[in-house]
Amino acid sequence: MRQWIAAFILVAASLPVAAQPAQFSAGPVIEKYGKVAEVDASFEIPDDIEFRISFDAVKGAEPGELNRTLTSAARFINMHARAGVDPDEINIAIVAHGKAVLDLTNPEFYDANIGGENANADLISTLLRNRVRIVVCGQSASAQGVSNGDLLPGVETALSAMTAHAVLQSNGYTLNPF
Repeated sequence: MRQWIAAFILVAASLPVAAQPAQFSAGPVIEKYGKVAEVDASFEIPDDIEFRISFDAVKGAEPGELNRTLTSAARFINMHARAGVDPDEINIAIVAHGKAVLDLTNPEFYDANIGGENANADLISTLLRNRVRIVVCGQSASAQGVSNGDLLPGVETALSAMTAHAVLQSNGYTLNPF
């Protein structure tokens, strides 16, 4: 058996190395979050583009994990800044409803209702510092017992997620389907 294992290792070591997956890294705008890969893209981004994108967050993260929609917003900013888009021309809004509302709550509410530390708190603070609007559905918040005082600083409350999306769309935002 040992000879077979040794022969296998010897053969495997002599085979060409398969292509490795792309290396992902964060930045240049959001340094700790939103890892992206360098891409040799053939689909051109116009020089005068101004992005106005809204993300819909409905799924909450598992305790201790980051919310996927929040990290997607960070990725959007980083990948387009790397591609040469001026960060001032990247306008992002996140509309949270359903269980995603809980990921936007302050440490006291989160610990009392979910348990532990809200892993999203630093990411949310970072997104807000980078001009991302984060809007909570007031209807979902009410259904889950979340008041404005239970939200992290800078998170806005709308009458509903439907209202927030309608207002954002009337202001030129498109809904990101991912």
